[in-house]
Amino acid sequence: MTAFPFAILGFDLDGTLLDTAGDLTAGVNHALSLVGRAPLPVAQVRPMIGLGGRHMLEQGLIATGGVPEGCFERLFEEFLAYYEAHIAVHSRPFPGLIEALDRLDALDVKTAVVTNKTERLARLLLGEIGLADRFATIIGGDTLGRENAKPSPAPIHEMIARCGGGRAAFVGDSIYDVTATKRAGVTSILVAFGFLDRPAEAFEADHYDALVPLLESL
Repeated sequence: MTAFPFAILGFDLDGTLLDTAGDLTAGVNHALSLVGRAPLPVAQVRPMIGLGGRHMLEQGLIATGGVPEGCFERLFEEFLAYYEAHIAVHSRPFPGLIEALDRLDALDVKTAVVTNKTERLARLLLGEIGLADRFATIIGGDTLGRENAKPSPAPIHEMIARCGGGRAAFVGDSIYDVTATKRAGVTSILVAFGFLDRPAEAFEADHYDALVPLLESL
């Protein structure tokens, strides 16, 4: 039997492991309501996700009339408080994820999460979903400092170091994930069901059932 070709597999969080668009949209719409803006539909917020909550809220404000002068920080704090209090109302693992993680565990592959969400919120969300203990490490957008969040390769390098080294691949859903992995010299897998807002050159999986066979073929 041919050995599995990867020792480490990293995952993005929002739009890759979990469909979090409903809860993130609710948080954005709460902040928008505080300045008299109409709510945005989930479909409009999805492509705003990927560079962290601050970027997402800014894009939501721009889409509804612009960023109000002098109150962005207050709105961001309100967004964070609301989102934290409602972090797992609608968020769910994508179909087939748990079975794929079980298969990777059986293959002795170390798995990790690298997200642009803050580490505290990432751990809170994964804990609420019951997945926090499934990963060797969880790296947030602030773990190494915001300047080292994706698309920087720094968190990918850190993931590999924390997992003990070896050939790695990374599963994401955005151009930021693909850029970070390419800069890190790591194989990039793109899930077709995530929040991607533009084409991104990478190996593609359209369902988690396809992930392990795809990795075995590389």
